Amino acid sequence: MSTPTISSLAFLTPGNFADDDPYTGLEETLQLFEYGERLGFDGAWIRQRHLEHGVGSAAVFLAAAGQRTERVELGTAVIPIGYENPFRLAEDLALADVLSRGRLQAGFSTGMPHAELLGDLVHDGDWHDFDLSYGRIARVIDHLRGDYLGGPDTVIRSPGNTQRPRLQPHAPGLVDRVWYGGGSLRSIRWAAEHGLNLLSGNIVTGEGTDDFTTAQLALLCEHRRLITSDRSPRVALGRVIVPFDSADATTRARYRAYAASRHARTLAPQGPKRTLFAPDVVGTADQILEQLTADPVVAAVSELRLELPYEFERADYEQILHDVRHSIAPELGWRPDSALLHEAVR
Repeated sequence: MSTPTISSLAFLTPGNFADDDPYTGLEETLQLFEYGERLGFDGAWIRQRHLEHGVGSAAVFLAAAGQRTERVELGTAVIPIGYENPFRLAEDLALADVLSRGRLQAGFSTGMPHAELLGDLVHDGDWHDFDLSYGRIARVIDHLRGDYLGGPDTVIRSPGNTQRPRLQPHAPGLVDRVWYGGGSLRSIRWAAEHGLNLLSGNIVTGEGTDDFTTAQLALLCEHRRLITSDRSPRVALGRVIVPFDSADATTRARYRAYAASRHARTLAPQGPKRTLFAPDVVGTADQILEQLTADPVVAAVSELRLELPYEFERADYEQILHDVRHSIAPELGWRPDSALLHEAVR
């Protein structure tokens, strides 16, 4: 069995806030991005969530995070494309990328969570007939390329300026930092054919197997088999990892109860789509390392992303990041960038 060699370490946070005090939760999430950067994490990612107590516009949040950090990659996992206007979204992402000096990582998925409530509010006309799937993501990517609009003689004029029209600001390189969150063979094939970076988390579709690991390995192999672009896309693996070495007894018990409450869903495919869930990795650093080093999917990737639980508090998140950074990631081969690292003090 191969030994895991992780070269890039990131985390994904839900960006929770209280209904009657959204500012505090959002500010704490920005502080978590700052804390992760001080620890030496390579990436900090935010979920985009509609109608929930979470970030409804990842581009807006990451623009703010870009002003609070200097080095860490800033990612969104993932933007459900069904609610987005491709050109306007591309404008927002490009602006956030320029403000962060080229650190944005733009992750997408298809689908429309809460479609029965939001579809008519977002779209004019019968949106059921609109292309809200892969083609809509392809349109965002096309806009990010920065091609000029109109013919070669087409210009627009504004005070003091005449220019050929294209999406502004132009963010060179962002188109190469587009990711797709894929959990099925169909989605993996589309991502590979378009040369996209791949996010593979703790949820996949059971196609021909009831075993999560077998299914996820098949997805990664298919992605690599179909890649035809000159640039080798990145692949990042997401896992819910909750170490409790530096946690107190009460917190340890709460972490164990959290994992136990979610264990049943990992025992068999769920629902008509045969959704498979990876078990949460909870325990001491030694226990977690034993599980991760035995996981063939972890051995097959070089980028690992911690998926932080929705239900936890800021202090929990900081403790998890601290323990992973100091007690787990180094044992998987990861090293922080020593030239940029400013060690966090707890």
